[in-house]
Formats: sequence, C-alpha cells, structure tokens
Amino acid sequence: MHKSRGQSRRHGRRSHRHNPWFRQHGSNERNNTRAAKHGSSHSDDEAPSTSSSTAGSSSVPDLPGYYFDPEKKRYFRLLPGHNNCNPLTKEGIWQKEMESKRLQLLEEEDKQGKARLGFNASSLLQKSKLGFLNVTSYCRLAHELRVNCMQRKKVQIQSSDPSALASDRFNLILADTNSDRLFTVNDVKVGGSKYGIINLRGLKTPTLRVHMHENLYFTNRKVNAVSWASLNHLDSHILLCLMGIAETPGCATLLPASLFVSSHPGDRPGMLCSFRIPGAWSCAWSLNIQANNCFSTGLSRRVLVTSVVTGHRQSFGTSSDVLAQQFAVMAPLLFNGCRSGEIFAIDLRCRNQGKGWKATRLLHDSAVTSVQILQEEQCLMASDMAGTIKLWDLRTTKCIRQYEGHVNEYAHLPLHVHEEEGIVVAVGQDCYTRIWSLHDAQLLRTIPSPHPTSKADIPSVAFSSRLGGFRGAPGLLMAIQQDLYCFSYS
Repeated sequence: MHKSRGQSRRHGRRSHRHNPWFRQHGSNERNNTRAAKHGSSHSDDEAPSTSSSTAGSSSVPDLPGYYFDPEKKRYFRLLPGHNNCNPLTKEGIWQKEMESKRLQLLEEEDKQGKARLGFNASSLLQKSKLGFLNVTSYCRLAHELRVNCMQRKKVQIQSSDPSALASDRFNLILADTNSDRLFTVNDVKVGGSKYGIINLRGLKTPTLRVHMHENLYFTNRKVNAVSWASLNHLDSHILLCLMGIAETPGCATLLPASLFVSSHPGDRPGMLCSFRIPGAWSCAWSLNIQANNCFSTGLSRRVLVTSVVTGHRQSFGTSSDVLAQQFAVMAPLLFNGCRSGEIFAIDLRCRNQGKGWKATRLLHDSAVTSVQILQEEQCLMASDMAGTIKLWDLRTTKCIRQYEGHVNEYAHLPLHVHEEEGIVVAVGQDCYTRIWSLHDAQLLRTIPSPHPTSKADIPSVAFSSRLGGFRGAPGLLMAIQQDLYCFSYS
C-alpha cells in the first residue's frame, strides 16, 4: 500500500512536469514571485502574466470540463456528478456574467445624470465655436450625445381590467405609422398569445400614461409576424402571421383595428387565409400600386401574394423558408429574406411562376431575420442569425456598410431603421438594445435590459420621431416582461 501511494505521488509529479501548460503556468508564478522579492515592477506598456486574470483573458487556458472563476482564482469542474451542492452549468455561468455586466452598465447610466449632459453639451458647443470640430464631426457627436442622454422612465399602463395583463409577458410591440397606437402581443401562462392595442396619445411627460383598449383577443398558436395594413384607410387593419400546431395549419389573419377598440366595428370584416403548410413564418402588407390591397406571406419554400378584394393568389416557389418580407413602394418588387441566407426580390409584374420573376439576389452567411428598404429604394438593410447587419446597394448588389456589435445565435429578431433620426436600432439575444448611426455605422449607445438577462425575456422595442402622435417627441419604447418603458430625448 505504501508503495502504491508513493508510486502515485511520483507519477503525479512526473505528469505535471510533462504537462506544457503546467510548466508555463508554474514558471509564470515563479517569475512573478522573484520579481516581487526584488521589488521590480512592470512598466505601463507591459501587463503582468499571472493566473489571476479574468476568465476572458488569454493567459488563463480554457480547460475542457472546467470553469475558471476569476473571483476565487481557481478552476471548478463542470462534469456531471460534481458540485452537487452548488452545480455549475454553462447556462448558469453565462447568466451570472451577463447579470454582473448588466448591473454595472445600469450603475454607470445612473451616475451620468443631467450634470454630465450639461457639461458635455456645453463642451461640445465650445469646441465647435473655437474651430476644433468641423460641421460633420459636430453633427455626429451631437447626435451621439442626444441618443446617450435618453433616460429610462416607466410607463403606466391603464386598463379597465388590470388583472388581464398582470401575468402576461410582452412578446412583441409594433407602432403604427403615426405612432399613436401600439399593437402588442403577450405570451399567456397557460400557453398561446393574447393581443390588443395600446393608445399612446397620453404618452407625455411627466405622467407617461397609456391606455390599453378593453378588447383583447386570444389564440392558442404562436404569433410569428405582425404588420399594420392599410385597407380602408391608413393602418385600418392588423395582419397577423400565425404558426400551425398539430393538425391546425398556419394562417395569416387580417383583422380590423377597430375590433380592439369597440364592440361594434365599423370597418370591413377581417379576412382569414389558411394554408396547408404549417410554416407561415412572415407577412407583409403592400402599399405598391402593382399589388394594391394585397398582402404576402412567407411559408416553407413558398411565397404567396393574396388579393384581399378578389381572393386571387400568386404562388412563387423558393428553395428555403421565407423568414422576412417587405414590399417596395415605388418599384414593383417584394423583397424576401430566407433561412438559407438568400435575399431575393419578386417582380410583381410577373403574374405566374414562369422564369424571370427574381429581380435581385443578395446573400448572407446565415438565416436572414429582417429586411428593411430605405426610402429612396436604392439600399436595403438586412440582419441575420449570426448577428450580422449589412447595408446593401441594390444597384450594384454589394455591401456598402456593416454594423458591428449585434448579438444573435438562433433567434428571429427584428431590425428597426429610422432615416428621419438617422439611426438603426436592434435588440440582441443578449437582451441589449443597440443604437447605431445609420450614416457611418458608429455604435452610439448600448442599453441594458431593466430586468435580469434571460433568453426567454428579450425586450421588444419601437422607436419613433413622434411618440404619441403628431406633437410627440422622439423616443424609444421598450417592452419587457409585464413592463413598458420610455426612453425620451432630453
């Protein structure tokens, strides 16, 4: 027995000597110890190589099956059967790190306050007057300062039945063209979705009160996409894209917006379109004269363009699921983003499935989750499931700008482009809302979620230059869990 223990100790020492990581690690510790004894110090340009670096540092090796805790400065097993009292999982470690980062950013935002706003604004103006900044630099910095000074305030949601929203979590919000109504989709605890309309006309400082209309509708299916539809007048209807479940096929539903406001709607009854394929991923409403009173639905390997008036359908076969759609207004084109990463345009003048209906073709490396056409229709912006956001020139079919920092791995996340304010807004799978400058792709601000980070609670946002209607101010609405927040310009 004594011999075997001795052999095990000798084998242990020998295994450490032959381990290249242990030699490097041990030599670093010995060098640091000798340096400390002699009182030497590192220069400003040299960083000491120690084992107490953070988990993201390259000096701490990533050992399979182990997790390095930067606070305790040691490794912990991630293998099953260990740490039963305090089990460690990659998901738990990720949440802990994200929560620490979120709280730090929230604390930094609280410290900035109005005092820093006044100092920066006056300093910027003084530099401009002294000639230290040209017009372009001054405008960009002023834009960045304006976005960074948006302050978070909680919005009070008034309803005739407050208990109806007490336990339902926001899943999606979408403002109409005039930004005086907000269509909301909430996840219900028992399963399914509940949707309705919030009136934003009371969204004025300092009260920030909005009213949820009393008529809420429930569906046991998942709402994949939403679009405002202008059938009788501007934004008169809501177009919903629902996933199929079991034997129930996916469908696109067109509902009058007045259904949610009163019990006696005056608009034309809604139109229900059902499909045999249970994969209705996206939808879009057309304002193009070539497809008047029509909407499109992106299915599994197919695009349908349906006329509300006649019920006539055009079908276009594709090689992949269509996850995002938008109609151009001036050009007779329907742009589609696919799971394969392809973006293509359908020429609406082609009335059948013959050749020649594909007008434009772009390509991403991952599934495309959002496509947005800019006003002049010479450029298109798209985002994908790899977190890539690109601005494409439709005339040359080349990428002219890329927006860095967006985080996405597999989620179907929207992209918001606001040319009037010159910004791009996207919420990542890490629950951070990022705002970029549209013109130079500069990241202007990163907003942490007011709630703990969770991949099940990704905020949904809506930005407008006139929140609450014509006399409203620019700002960002953020819906997360049961809460609604407003980030307004100072």
